[in-house]
Amino acid sequence: MRSTLLLLAFVCMAMAVSAQNGSKLPPLDKSPMDMSYYPVNYPVLRIQPNKPAEPLIARVIYSRPSKSGRKVFGELVEDGKVWRLGANEATEIEFYRDVKIGGKVVKKGRYTMYALESGTKWTVIINKDTDVWGAFKYDASKDVVRIDCPVIKTPDITESFTMVFEKVTDKSINLVMDWDDVMVKMPISW
Repeated sequence: MRSTLLLLAFVCMAMAVSAQNGSKLPPLDKSPMDMSYYPVNYPVLRIQPNKPAEPLIARVIYSRPSKSGRKVFGELVEDGKVWRLGANEATEIEFYRDVKIGGKVVKKGRYTMYALESGTKWTVIINKDTDVWGAFKYDASKDVVRIDCPVIKTPDITESFTMVFEKVTDKSINLVMDWDDVMVKMPISW
């Protein structure tokens, strides 16, 4: 309760300072940024008493465009054209240990992610160029790994692009990417 009141007070002070300076806050983005961890909810797990958290393996930061009545695959996301796996800045993935993707070792560190969508599969790309907007300056020479992931058609429509990790075994996970009626799973192991 106290932390909520402190947060509310801080927000009110920040808004007052902003109003005094005559500056305006930027409008809300149509594609809000989100973050997923493995283990799922890692920051919350760390503060649970008497509950040791699994070691942190990965975190993905991405923007979540919405379908908004549009045809997503084949139009909004063009077949065979490099896509930033979301909206706005290129999606970033950080590994907190060395992992394997597509049989190749990917060193601990921060990377961007892209994909080539082709209807039946996505070629997911891990690239070492970071802090980039979209895929406008995508440089294939900086690719670390590419992996083909089959498209799984889903019976339900996912309105906003979503990325989550799911546990497969004690030494492997999938990064699940879901949008419209399509799901793709990229396997990661260590």
